[in-house]
Amino acid sequence: MADEAHRDDPPSFERPFENEDTKGRVYGAVLHAREPMTVSKIAERADCSDESARAHLSFYADLGIVVRHEGRPVRYERNDDYFEWRRVSELARKHTIDELRVRVSELTDRIEGYRDEYDADSPADVDALAFDAPRIDDVYADLGDWATALEARRLHERARRKAAGSAVSSHG
Repeated sequence: MADEAHRDDPPSFERPFENEDTKGRVYGAVLHAREPMTVSKIAERADCSDESARAHLSFYADLGIVVRHEGRPVRYERNDDYFEWRRVSELARKHTIDELRVRVSELTDRIEGYRDEYDADSPADVDALAFDAPRIDDVYADLGDWATALEARRLHERARRKAAGSAVSSHG
């Protein structure tokens, strides 16, 4: 029983991929990178040889999961477009067109509420420091939620259009 509870614990921050195979550790290292990284740096984070990292990175680059930046040294980074495409495809697959349309509408209402409340077009247009000190935390929370709602609406709308396009082509 104790072993089962231990397996459910989150991974340590120092070695979050230690129970993964080399391929998974390389994938995780690239996924968590904030900027293009050299093969050596990825290998270090993935706790593997440069040769292993290079082989897996080449495979991921062929799939479009990572972007290879030529130069000396070659650098790799995650392909954010790939992960967005995956998320949109997943939303389109898991939800009906009507469910996606309703979600877009709900998010639009939430966004419009923030626009009205803050008399601004986007969270970037709001100066949180202009508010009274006791309200600043709430304003920052609202601005974060607003930005999240904008992104979620964009992804759900893309998924709705994708699903609608698939429905048209499969019935045509």
